Amino acid sequence: MSPMPIPDAVAALERDLRGIFGHRLQSVIVYGLRAQEAQRNAHGPHAAPAINHAAALTHTLAVVDTLSTDDLRACTGHVQHWQDSGLDTPLLVAAHEFGRSLDVFPFEFGAILGDHELVSGADPFDGLRVEPADERRACEVQVRGHLLHLREGYLETRGRSDALAVLIVESAPAFAALLTSVARLDAVEARDAAAAARHVERRLELISGPAAAIAALAGVSEIPSAEAERLFPPYLDTVERLVTYIDRWTHP
Repeated sequence: MSPMPIPDAVAALERDLRGIFGHRLQSVIVYGLRAQEAQRNAHGPHAAPAINHAAALTHTLAVVDTLSTDDLRACTGHVQHWQDSGLDTPLLVAAHEFGRSLDVFPFEFGAILGDHELVSGADPFDGLRVEPADERRACEVQVRGHLLHLREGYLETRGRSDALAVLIVESAPAFAALLTSVARLDAVEARDAAAAARHVERRLELISGPAAAIAALAGVSEIPSAEAERLFPPYLDTVERLVTYIDRWTHP
């Protein structure tokens, strides 16, 4: 894979971090550039700007020898400038924490590992890999937590369909992220939540597209009460099926 060009704003960020951390700055990487390019290509050159502004920001990670409150305080003075330059707030990780974080955040670090460019220093991901068992465990936490949230949320609607509509809309982004995690666990390249939903529906042998219908609501502000009443039963059934699927999942 040919390297992606490093945005000028990222090079400026590296200089700012170098000024704060000095020789303690081990590595700076930029990640998600290929995913952003794929998203732009999927929507075409004349597509409207992304609704989620945060998704359009450039993401970076810095690994440092040590990280103190004084360091964080020094960084705060640069955050507004970084964001104005199109950068998301950088992830700052102490070197002794880095390797131990892979099993705790396997999907997050796995996505970075697969789509990153080195800006300076040594590549912190060199020689590292995310274990499938850690991905399965993280996926199980996601899906079981989502199921509990839906059941509890349904009880708290007290049978009101307008409250049910709010529950569905507010839970849709987390469900879309869950679908993406399942696709990654199955080593399926899904460029967006819709593709991940189609993969899950094939795996679970679902008809009528219940996963895709909920994933499509991520970013939607509201839906009619009648639609909520129609969507919730297959939505809950899909999540219950996913719990069973992940519980029985084995590495291919």
